[in-house]
Amino acid sequence: MTQLDVMYLYGEAPGESAMKALGQIRKVYGVRRLEVQEAQKTIRVEYDATRLSEPVIHQLLRQAGIDILERVSLIPPIPPPPVATAPAAN
Repeated sequence: MTQLDVMYLYGEAPGESAMKALGQIRKVYGVRRLEVQEAQKTIRVEYDATRLSEPVIHQLLRQAGIDILERVSLIPPIPPPPVATAPAAN
């Protein structure tokens, strides 16, 4: 088993029918966990990559009625190195 996570940013809040459909996605063989963060407007799906692929997860969410805007990177950006400053001349 190869466990992967994917996170999506959604636009419009899911309605009642979309939330029911998300409950059905949890029953799909290979979907291990589904987490909706309403405050951040994100949906994170943990899945078995030997059973499913990221495009399949994306399609399942779209079919459920989720307004997906974009995929969110789970790897934080690397901050730029500090800028070296020249010593002050006295």
